[in-house]
Amino acid sequence: MHRILLIDDHAIVREGFRRLLEEADGFEVVAEAGTPTEALAAARRHSPDLALVDLSLGTESSGLVLLMQLHESFPKMRCVVLSMHDDPGLVVRALERGAHGYFSKAVAAEELLGGLRRVLAGERVLSSDLSPTTSTPPASTLTARERETLRGLLSNLPPKVVAAALGISDKTLYRHRANLMEKLGARHPGELAHIARERGLLVDPD
Repeated sequence: MHRILLIDDHAIVREGFRRLLEEADGFEVVAEAGTPTEALAAARRHSPDLALVDLSLGTESSGLVLLMQLHESFPKMRCVVLSMHDDPGLVVRALERGAHGYFSKAVAAEELLGGLRRVLAGERVLSSDLSPTTSTPPASTLTARERETLRGLLSNLPPKVVAAALGISDKTLYRHRANLMEKLGARHPGELAHIARERGLLVDPD
């Protein structure tokens, strides 16, 4: 039996998902929380296998911060976002902060339940109604150094100036650009800017 923590600031929403999960095979809702503070306390007390998290806990950023806190404090627990927001950049930021799955609240019940089982089995899963640009989240997650390099490449500064600012040679800068293009699926250098904006890759994790 998989132990589930429900995190949503609306009690009626939690009640609906509790019924859905408890009527399905293999799930037990061990706790509910309406705020980040309640969520962290419930995770400590009940040691759930998976937390189902709504990002809008007062503000969007509070949900993202909570994801990071859950990921750092309870590394064995899986976290899945269930949100009405389907912006590709937000999806990527949630995955960067430790989410193992992301589902819109418009997803069908059977797809959600199947997705939760896959996440619990070790997969990373997105609901099918999300934008195709978010279908390969691991490849679009950048390290701090890659993010810094991408910012330099997308600035209006000459390559020599960017390379000097990063403390690397021109040749190394172009190699980094090629690696970023491959990682992000850009077909040419000009496409990097479009992909970066669309996926929110220039926003530093909180």
